[in-house]
Amino acid sequence: MSKAGGRRAAALILGTAVTVGSCALLMLAAVHWGGDPRNLLAKEFAGAYLAAAPAVRSVRSFEIQAAPAELALLGSESLHVWAYNGQVPGPTLRVRLGDRVQVAFTNRLAQDTTIHWHGVRVPNAMDGVPDVTQPPVRPGETFVYDFVPKDAGTFWFHPHIRSSEQIERGLYGVLVVEDAEPPPYSRDVLWVLDDWLIGADAQIYPEFNTRHDLMHDGRWGNVITVNGRRDEVLVVKAGERIRLRLLDAANGRVFAPDFSELDAKAIAVDGLYAARPFDANGFELAPGNRLDLDVTFRSEDRGREFRIVDRFTRSPIPLATIRVADEVVPTPRFPSPARAHIPAWRGAADLVPDAGYLMDARAGGPFGIEWTLNGEAFPRDHSAGHSAELMLGRWTKLRFVNQSYRIHPMHLHGQFFRVLTRNGRPVDEPYFHDTVLVHSQETIEVGLVPLDPGMWMLHCHILEHAEAGMMTMVGVH
Repeated sequence: MSKAGGRRAAALILGTAVTVGSCALLMLAAVHWGGDPRNLLAKEFAGAYLAAAPAVRSVRSFEIQAAPAELALLGSESLHVWAYNGQVPGPTLRVRLGDRVQVAFTNRLAQDTTIHWHGVRVPNAMDGVPDVTQPPVRPGETFVYDFVPKDAGTFWFHPHIRSSEQIERGLYGVLVVEDAEPPPYSRDVLWVLDDWLIGADAQIYPEFNTRHDLMHDGRWGNVITVNGRRDEVLVVKAGERIRLRLLDAANGRVFAPDFSELDAKAIAVDGLYAARPFDANGFELAPGNRLDLDVTFRSEDRGREFRIVDRFTRSPIPLATIRVADEVVPTPRFPSPARAHIPAWRGAADLVPDAGYLMDARAGGPFGIEWTLNGEAFPRDHSAGHSAELMLGRWTKLRFVNQSYRIHPMHLHGQFFRVLTRNGRPVDEPYFHDTVLVHSQETIEVGLVPLDPGMWMLHCHILEHAEAGMMTMVGVH
């Protein structure tokens, strides 16, 4: 990039001024109270979620092994995969808020690997980024992950080495952190959405990070599964009220589930409860995202069958079927748990960003195509420095400018954030993210208050884009 082009990009990313309107009111309030307007925004954030982990009530110990396996999946009697504890999806670890989680992880692969606890605010040393937070786990070695989750919600775990290959081969599992006193749903159900690129030999296509995948939105498969099945069926009773947890574990595919006539309300995004329930239809579930639903089956639904389809692509794609039995049971009555404190942050849209990221691609690198942040492609050995320093407890604004024609779900480790604007227009999204989908040629601004110190990774969760350089490190001190 030329110097003039670099100056234009910097101006585009970081902005130049504070504008009038709601921001002017924020500035006046800050003057009245004798402080930076960011202090007021941080004060409004207070209590949104915990700064420190809750007191430990019990210790939950698990063992996980990553190893090759042959499983009857996708209609095949013997699909060659890599699996956690011999299953795909891997095990679902269920704990409660206040539990200390200890996972003895053993690598039985022929490659180095780690576990990253996606969305979980773990101590930095437990984050699973090789050569940054921990050494790689070599073949035959064991590493113990030890942490106390700070938040209840739906989270997941997966490798952070050669992720585009290791996750695609089947290495992922789910961590469900229940509330200390869980809402009394009839049932708690998990759907892990994924796609698989299967070759003519009925096995996982063995070429990864191809030029085609890198030029587009990563690796999109030709077989779609829910919980490793192509024909997932959930049988319920009329009157049941279930919590349905969705996870997009795909390398690149975005899902937009359509729940048709079902009474389905979203109550949590990326683990954290929303400020209020909202319509789940049309929500774009990008790689790494989670969405929790509150679904009630009415007595008039007896005997009905609901087909859940994905509408992100031009033609609807079947995902799963829900069948309602004739039996009617009492419906649990309790207030929606979606009543979290989500700060409005009015006026924040007009403040100058503290840091910004220009997303684009260029020729070069080990794959022939590099995906860049601010003109830099992060090396695969994680040897680059960090791109931003964020102050612990200070309200911060980040801007993402997508100059490319591809999509980029941007994931920040160790922190949650709220979307402020899309293409310059303020938005009212009553929830936090840890991963946000930035569309083609779109600009998104987010606000956050970092509560967890350390060196954290920021990257595109289209895994091929990340492998080709769309990663960086963010320091929080």
